[in-house]
Amino acid sequence: MSHLLIVDDEEAVCWALKKALTKLGHQVAVAPSAEEAFRLAKKQPPDAIVLDVRLPGLDGLSALGQLKELSGDAPVIVVTAFGNLSTAVRAVEGGAFDYLAKPFDLDQALDTVARALNRRAAQQAREGEAPAEPSGEPLEEMVGTSSAMQTVFKRIALVAPRDACVLITGESGTGKELVARALHRYSARRERPFLPVHVAALNPNLVESELFGHVKGAFTGAAQAKPGLLSLADGGTVFLDELADIPLPVQVKLLRVLEHGEVTPVGSNQSSPLNIRILAATHQDLERKIGEGTFRQDLFFRLNVFQIHLPPLRQRRDDIVPLAEHFLRQLDARVLPLAPATAQFLVNQPWIGNVRELRNALEHGVIVARGGPLLPEHFPATSSLRSVNPQEQLSSAVLTWLCDRIEAAGSQPPANLYEELLKCVEPPLLEELMRRLHGNRVLAAQWLGLNRATVRKKLTEHGLADVHRAGQKAMDDDEQESP
Repeated sequence: MSHLLIVDDEEAVCWALKKALTKLGHQVAVAPSAEEAFRLAKKQPPDAIVLDVRLPGLDGLSALGQLKELSGDAPVIVVTAFGNLSTAVRAVEGGAFDYLAKPFDLDQALDTVARALNRRAAQQAREGEAPAEPSGEPLEEMVGTSSAMQTVFKRIALVAPRDACVLITGESGTGKELVARALHRYSARRERPFLPVHVAALNPNLVESELFGHVKGAFTGAAQAKPGLLSLADGGTVFLDELADIPLPVQVKLLRVLEHGEVTPVGSNQSSPLNIRILAATHQDLERKIGEGTFRQDLFFRLNVFQIHLPPLRQRRDDIVPLAEHFLRQLDARVLPLAPATAQFLVNQPWIGNVRELRNALEHGVIVARGGPLLPEHFPATSSLRSVNPQEQLSSAVLTWLCDRIEAAGSQPPANLYEELLKCVEPPLLEELMRRLHGNRVLAAQWLGLNRATVRKKLTEHGLADVHRAGQKAMDDDEQESP
C-alpha cells in the first residue's frame, strides 16, 4: 500500500481520484490548499503527490519545492486547467514528475500515478533541475489553453534541458520556429547562439558550402575560406527549417556531424570538432520521402530522437480568440475587447495558413479599423478559401468535423464515425452527380466505381431515388435486368 496526497480545491476531482486510487489499494489523503498539504505531509510523508496549480492561498508551483522537501523528494504530478508553456517549464524546473492538463482522462491520471510510484519504489535518482529562467531578450509568448497545446508545452518542458535532437512537425504557419526558440531558451545552451537556417532559402548549388563552410579555392569563386553556418553556432543551437529540402549529398555530411561531432569544410580533408544541438522542422511527410528515396532513413532516426507535433489552428479552435487578443495587444490594444460577432467570425474561419495567417489577417483588420472596433468586414475577404484547392478544403472540413465530434464525445469514445461521415458526404455527392448526369444511374455507377444496385440502394437510403427520374426512365428496363 502506498500513501498518496491529492492537493486540489475541486471536490469532484479529489473525489474521483481518491475513489479510484483507494480501490487500487492505496491510502489517500486530500488537501484543499497548499498550507493544509504541508500539515499532512509533515504528519505522514506521501509516496507521491497530485498537485493542482490554482489553489487558494499559496499556488501549487510555489508550494512544489516545499512539498518535495517535506515528503522526502516524492514524485509530484502537477495538474492545471490554465496551463501554458511557462507553467509547464516551471513545473519541470521545480522537479515535477509529470504534468497533466485538466480535464484529464482518469485512466491517464492513474497510469501517471502508477509510474510515479514505480519511480519511488525503484529509488531512481531524480532528474537534474532544468536551468533557471534565463535572462536576455524576451521570448515571444506561446499562447494556447487547448489540450493539444498543453501537450506541446509539456513536451517542450521535458526535452528542453536535454541535448537530444528534436524533430518539430506541423503545417506551415503553426509556429515551429517559435517552439525551436523555446527549446533553446530553456536549455543549458541559452547563452550561446541560436541560429535558424531556412534550408529552402539557401542557394541549391551552395547548400553544402553554406552549412559546412569551404576552404580557399574549393570551387570557382571561393577566393577565401569561409566558415559554415553550423560552425558559427558552435556551442549553441541550430534550427534547420524545411529539413526535407536538404539534398541527399548534404544529408550524408549532416549525419556525420550528428554522429561524430565534427565538420569538414568543402574542399578540405581536415575535420574540426563541433558542439551544436540540432533542432529540425518540416511540414512534409519524411517517411514518405524515405520511401521515395529522397531522404535518408538513418538521418531521420538521428534527428527524430524526440518529436513535437504542432496541431493546425483548425484543430484547436479554443485558442483562436486568445491568440487573436494576444496579437491585438501587440498591434493595437485600442481595438480590444473583441466584439462577440468578431470573435465568432474568427473562430469560424478555416485558417489554412494557421497562426501566421491569423496574425496577418488581424494586422490587416487593425489597419482598416483605424483604432475603432474591429469588425468582420475589416478582414481580408475569404483569403483562406482563395488560397487552397478544393481537395485541401475538403480535407480541412473533414478534420474540423472529426475534431468537433471527438470534443463532443468527451471521455466516451465516439462510435460509428465512418458511417456518420458517409451520411454527411454521400447525399451531396450523389445528388449533384445525378443532377449532372440527368438521372442516369448507369453512368453514375461508372463514375463512382460502384455497381448499379449499390447506387440504387444508396439513393434510396438518402431519399434521392426520385432525383431526375425523367432522365433515368430510358435506363429503367436495363436496370431491371441487373441483379
